[in-house]
Amino acid sequence: MSTIQRLSEIIQSRKQNPPPGSYTAQLFQKGENEVLKKMGEEVIEVIIAAKGEGNERVIYEMADLFYHSLVLLSMHDLRWEEVEAELERRFK
Repeated sequence: MSTIQRLSEIIQSRKQNPPPGSYTAQLFQKGENEVLKKMGEEVIEVIIAAKGEGNERVIYEMADLFYHSLVLLSMHDLRWEEVEAELERRFK
């Protein structure tokens, strides 16, 4: 199982059984607009990192963007495997 799949499962678990103090559970509670706002912030941070903050910072910010993207997928009852399938479809 990939790291993305494991993270997706954790996010889904927090959606179904929100533990107190969980950032992920808070995102689900606040709703889609909050997640979209966070994704926008992360995209900007990736761009800024790529324009001069170094590769480690790019990786850090990309990880944040992927995380928030997975939360958005979960909000729509979509799975990472569906994104992978779409990518596979594009390479055929």
